[in-house]
This record gives sequence, structure tokens and C-alpha cells, in this order.
Amino acid sequence: MKIVFVCLGNICRSPMAEFVMKDLLEKAGRAGEITVESRATSSWEHGNPIFSGTQNILTEHCIEFDKNKKSQKITNKEFTDFDKIIAMDMKNLTDLSKMATENVQNKLSMLLDESVPDPWFTGDFEETYRLVKKGCEKLLTEI
Repeated sequence: MKIVFVCLGNICRSPMAEFVMKDLLEKAGRAGEITVESRATSSWEHGNPIFSGTQNILTEHCIEFDKNKKSQKITNKEFTDFDKIIAMDMKNLTDLSKMATENVQNKLSMLLDESVPDPWFTGDFEETYRLVKKGCEKLLTEI
């Protein structure tokens, strides 16, 4: 199975979800079963590293992450390659729906029923982390 988490810029929420999910999979002994990545709906942050606030919160919670990860925009090929394409908020889901062809719309979903707020704007990385972890734990039980 291949999962991709998607947010606007791929520097805060989606990489946070990527590494939280990888950590949960590792702890559950399922790391080799599932590929987890993250992408952006926009190219605004293309090539930029994970935002320092996200790096700090992951470090605070003892979650390993790739310090060399750079923001990437989701491509048409990835809509086909991934089994689950998970948006962080309703705007991301709407954008993904517009980008995706009809035959892959069923792969799109939200991480939670509620939107995960963008800490780039709120400054509250702890709240975003709490929601991301909640969503990833829920996803782990579903897969």
C-alpha cells in the first residue's frame, strides 16, 4: 500500500503526517508494508525544507524525520501510483479533486472529518501535531 499526505506547501502539515505515520508504523511493526510520502497542492514552497516549527515539534515528540526532505508538488503520475491520497483540510481536498481524473477520485479523503489547521498561519504546532497524530492513529487502525 502507498499513502501520500497532502497540504498546501508540503512544509508543515503533510510532512508532519508523513513522519508521524512512519513512526506509528514502525512502532506497530508494519513499516515495511506501507510506503508513506507527502506532497503539496501548490508549488509555492517547491524545494524548501520542512518548516522549522514542524521540525521542532517532531523533535519534541521524539519522531525521526528526514532533514533533507524538500517540498514537492503532487503530480498526475502520483494520483495513479498512490492508493490513498489524504488531504489535511477541505481546501486541499477540493484542489486535489480538481487535479485528479475521474478514475482516481475514490482515492481522495481527508485525514480527519475536521480540517487540520495550518500552523504556518496559526503558529500552533502542538495543536496541529495533536490532530495529525489522532488522524494517523485512526488511519493505522483502518489499514
